[in-house]
Amino acid sequence: MRKPLLNSLRMFDAAARHLNFTHAARELHLTQGAVAQHVRKLEADLGVALFTRQARGLMLTAQGARYHREITAALGRIDQATLALRPAPATVTLSVPPSLASKWLVPRLADLARAHPEILSELQASEHLSDFRRDSVDLVIRQGKPPRSGDLQTRALAPLDLCAVAIPGLGAPATDLAQLARFPLIEDGHRHWTRLFTDHGLPAPRSALGFNQTALAIDAALAGQGVALTPRLLVRDALKDGTLIALWRAPKRGHGYYLLFPDTPHMARDTVISWLLAQV
Repeated sequence: MRKPLLNSLRMFDAAARHLNFTHAARELHLTQGAVAQHVRKLEADLGVALFTRQARGLMLTAQGARYHREITAALGRIDQATLALRPAPATVTLSVPPSLASKWLVPRLADLARAHPEILSELQASEHLSDFRRDSVDLVIRQGKPPRSGDLQTRALAPLDLCAVAIPGLGAPATDLAQLARFPLIEDGHRHWTRLFTDHGLPAPRSALGFNQTALAIDAALAGQGVALTPRLLVRDALKDGTLIALWRAPKRGHGYYLLFPDTPHMARDTVISWLLAQV
């Protein structure tokens, strides 16, 4: 009796589970003939009939059924031992404002996974203050003024760079803020429109629509319902593909998106930080 090859045993296992050479071949990405040939050679090497060939498939013999139980368990142990050699992926948990997550980060997470398959990213959509230990967060992105970080490290991710956006054809670009008052304006929870008009000594605009999240204001603008005032980062893709156009850009105020994280070693987190900075 010759010792069977591992490859032949895997083909026998697949054929025994499916009781069909064609289905086994599909699972193994081989031809039906290749699987049948390997099983026949295995039977010849063992000197034992493992299957009874029937018109509509296969049936395990009594010896084949006993052998399959042992082979399945052995192959499972081999697979488990192989998986145990691979290092577990490092997990990086990010807390990100919901609109930044949905409009900018989530569409790019597949690129992060391809670039760094050793890192598992977990996303929490939040604008609230985070306690890094209590919330089990590794990295936070927040919108606003440059933070006073205390014992935290900070990195500037992107300036706020507010711009008024609408679908093509809604109106021509404006040269100043007052000209935008004639458009239906879409306000979000940050109240950027109201603050800008007040800062410029203009009457507060009458908003056509109001939402608590910037992502919803952007969706309304994409639906042709008015002009949204939003951070350019959130509409960069829409501006690039032409589904939105910029009608006006607000003066810069020093606000932006910032990364905050503990001053402790964390190689996977630092890799994600470098990737985020490269994206903007």
